Formats: sequence, structure tokens, C-alpha cells
Amino acid sequence: MQIPVFTVDAFTNQPFSGNPAAVCLLENDLDEALHQKIATEMNLSETAFIRKLNPGDDFTKSSCFGLRWFTPANEVPLCGHATLAAAAVLFHIKKNTNSVLTFVTLSGELKARQVEDHIVLDLPLYLTYPQVLQEVEELIKAAVGDMIVQDLRYSPDTKKLLVRLSDAYERSVLEELQVSAQRFLSAEKTGKVKGLILTLKGNSSGKHKGHDFYSRYFAPWYGILEDPVTGSAHAVLSSYWSEQLGKKEMLAFQCSRRGGELKISLRNDGRVDIAGQIAIVLKGDLIF
Repeated sequence: MQIPVFTVDAFTNQPFSGNPAAVCLLENDLDEALHQKIATEMNLSETAFIRKLNPGDDFTKSSCFGLRWFTPANEVPLCGHATLAAAAVLFHIKKNTNSVLTFVTLSGELKARQVEDHIVLDLPLYLTYPQVLQEVEELIKAAVGDMIVQDLRYSPDTKKLLVRLSDAYERSVLEELQVSAQRFLSAEKTGKVKGLILTLKGNSSGKHKGHDFYSRYFAPWYGILEDPVTGSAHAVLSSYWSEQLGKKEMLAFQCSRRGGELKISLRNDGRVDIAGQIAIVLKGDLIF
């Protein structure tokens, strides 16, 4: 069997930065177990599988496709950067002629469109609710030690815990924080957390002005110690920071070692547009 495969760096226009995802184009049905085997082999935070929904579909002309995402450990219900990567392969490699692509996923229908040099994803917007510190105190300590936590929220839809650090901290503090995410697994006692977001309010002055907020994201529960740039985490962060800042248009930066930038626009229909750039760094075939 031969399957076209691509590696796309998402939320960046620079190769070897942003968040890499593998994208596989499936001409035919793939044995269920092979999805996970391929994702484990690719060993990136996510491998996306684009499949045709009908026998007559075409990667260049059709506008609606099935899309699934796998980490090296398991399937996930939503992945923003791998959706961006999937749209990039269809728009840039397959020269898809449609202005909007629709992906049928475990999180419902997701749409992607090209706007100048960005690809815009239409994602669900997830609300957060106040979280009692005592319930997750050990996890917070494992993540940030004795740093000052300004706010604590939980998103039940995504099982993500949002930890806002004090506004007194600079971006460099978040970037340089040494996090041993493997320790989260034993420190998380509730069973309800599957992703941890550290976030910080942006600085309107200084060398990094212009970003409304910063973040880092950790998901050892899915085999991802730290994810470089995370669309799904920003579907949570967008609702939180929009409420905190009173803004619907925001620019975010994820402060991982690779780093990436996301343009955010809250829609009136309860969803969020998250835009990013891409760099395609590998084209090839899986042969087995």
C-alpha cells in the first residue's frame, strides 16, 4: 500500500517552527488499526487523516472531507494545528479550487478558508468555569511550583485546566519555566483534567508588544508532554481572554520552544475563527 504523506509546520511561515503535523491523504478506506500505527510511526504530536466521503470525490474539486486526528498514543476529538495542516495540503498541494473546505470530524463540521496568506479555521468556542484550587492543588504545584496564580478555570467540554499566572510576570518567565509534565500524571487526582494551559496577559509595551496573551500547553495524558502551538487550547483561551480583555479580535502567541502566532476573531454564532500561516516541509509516501 502507498499513502501520500506530508509534514506541515502550522501557525508559522518559517520552516522548523510552529507545530508540525503529518497529513495523510486516503484514496481508499484504511484498516482501523493502521491509523494508530501510522501516527505512532510518524511520532509527531498529531497525524491527520483526510478521507473521501463518497466514491466520486476528488481532493482537488470536492469541498467536504472526513478528518481524524491521532497522537502517537490515541485518537483525539479535536486538533486545530493538524486541521490547519490538512487544509494547507488540500489548498497548496492538491490545488483545491473551493474557497471553503468542510471537514467532518468528531467535533462536528469544521470549516477552513484561505484569507490572503493565512488559513482561517472555524472552531467551536469553549467556555471556562471557576475551578476550586484545593481540588487541583498538587497538579498546580507540579506545573508552576510557588509561582503566583491569578486565576484558575476549567473547561468541562475539553477537560482542559486553564492556569493564569500573575500579571506581574513577563513573557520571559513563562518561556523559561521548566515544566516536568510527566509529573502531572501522578499529581492529577480528579481524573477530569486531560490538558493543562498556562497563560499570561500580554504586555502593551516592551519588545513583545502587540500580543494580547501568551500561553503554553501540556497534555501528557495524550502522550504529549508539551505541544508547540495548539489550536484547540485557543478555542478555550479565546473565550477566557475575550471576557477578561473585553475584545473579540486578539493576537496570541504560544511560548513553546518552537513558538507560534494565532489570530483570533470571536464570531457572533458562538464559534471562533483562528487563523495561522503554514510551511510545508516534507512530501513523500508511506509504503507498506
